[in-house]
Amino acid sequence: MPRVVLAAPASGTGKTTVATGLMAALTARGLRVSPHKVGPDYIDPGYHALATGRPGRNLDAFLSGPERIAPLFLHGAAGADVAVVEGVMGLFDGAGGRGELASTAHVAKLLRAPVVLVVDGSSQSRSVAALVHGFASWDPEVRLGGVILNRVASDRHEALLREALEEGGGVPVLGALRRSDAVATPSRHLGLVPAVERDSAALQAVREMGELVAAGVDLDALLALARSAPALPDLPWDAADEIAALHSDAPSQPRPVVALAGGAAFSFSYAENAELLTAAGAEVVTFDPLHDEKLPERTSALVIGGGFPEVYATELSANRALRDEITALSASGAPIAAECAGLLYLCRALDGRPMCGVLDAEAEMSPRLTLGYREAVALGDSPLAPAGLRLPGHEFHRTRTTPGSGPSPAWGWRTHDGKLTTEGFTAASLHASYLHLHWTAAPSVALRLVQHAAAHAAE
Repeated sequence: MPRVVLAAPASGTGKTTVATGLMAALTARGLRVSPHKVGPDYIDPGYHALATGRPGRNLDAFLSGPERIAPLFLHGAAGADVAVVEGVMGLFDGAGGRGELASTAHVAKLLRAPVVLVVDGSSQSRSVAALVHGFASWDPEVRLGGVILNRVASDRHEALLREALEEGGGVPVLGALRRSDAVATPSRHLGLVPAVERDSAALQAVREMGELVAAGVDLDALLALARSAPALPDLPWDAADEIAALHSDAPSQPRPVVALAGGAAFSFSYAENAELLTAAGAEVVTFDPLHDEKLPERTSALVIGGGFPEVYATELSANRALRDEITALSASGAPIAAECAGLLYLCRALDGRPMCGVLDAEAEMSPRLTLGYREAVALGDSPLAPAGLRLPGHEFHRTRTTPGSGPSPAWGWRTHDGKLTTEGFTAASLHASYLHLHWTAAPSVALRLVQHAAAHAAE
């Protein structure tokens, strides 16, 4: 599988614009492009999907484990002509305090993929050569195969940058992109506005990114670099194989319906999670809490992932019919798994607006950003996890919840200073937490949820 990783010295260099534009430009050439994103981020993969027409997939060595990165990559890239992997933060920035783990460099090495460094050329000239030399020589196991200069001011500026890099030698310049406000993507409290919320504007932005990259990057040279990647010895990840290794019985008939929240308010979901639910015997049906007034027919379990319910609190609250259905589903004992946005939606209220009331808790926006990887332990049995299960997770939100006398905490973990932190809510048929999980780390959670759904459907 021809492949290339796009990295940067730091966040804010325009890496997402260049990566998405490259995906769009190669797709416009008639190539089948497989899009991937290093790290836990859900938003960039939405733009990648628009650029390529394929699901954007994450490669997170912390959430999934290093041993699964190449198999997950091969699974996502099946049938593609070339794969483009967008990095996270700076090339060597990993999970805090854990060395290179989950960094772009770590994933590039696991994929044996060449790296192209996206460098912000603004406000520098000859210094760019020292910067690139440092990144090229820091880790000899990382193959830096080229540089794309971004935010170049003029032809003269480009000439100075290219001259400096030629003096430095060793790393070819694959392209130079001019500054362009036309491809700017709006941001808010948690980063870029998701593509699903921007409709035609997102499509237009992706098209312009593709045109910018096609005009400024030597696509033939970049494809040649991608094709120089050696073969991977791994087998593709397969959801059915994962479930079969845990449970050899045939899926229950009829297949229990697991309703999966989607749409603009709940756009954060890893594709592999739904694939595991299907492999475990569920019929996964997506619904939109902003517009659908009823849950899918025969719903026996509910999964509500991440997103931006705080942006749509008024509309979600106004959909009283669906809120009442979810409350009734919970009261019936059907299993419910919710993370982050889903947690907020299940509370009594979000920023004063009535929500589902499944949880005895109030939620509100907070000035404080909560962000980081967690090594969590399930504190009680739930339809998602048995007590004692250890799972890696990621927390990323600007909200807080004030619990009443509700269920027990879902997770516990130790902070850097050794203090025990507990978070979330569990009950016999409920798991709600701020933690985002990539179920590939423990496919048993998908099987457990479907088994609970099947039992509920049979009642």
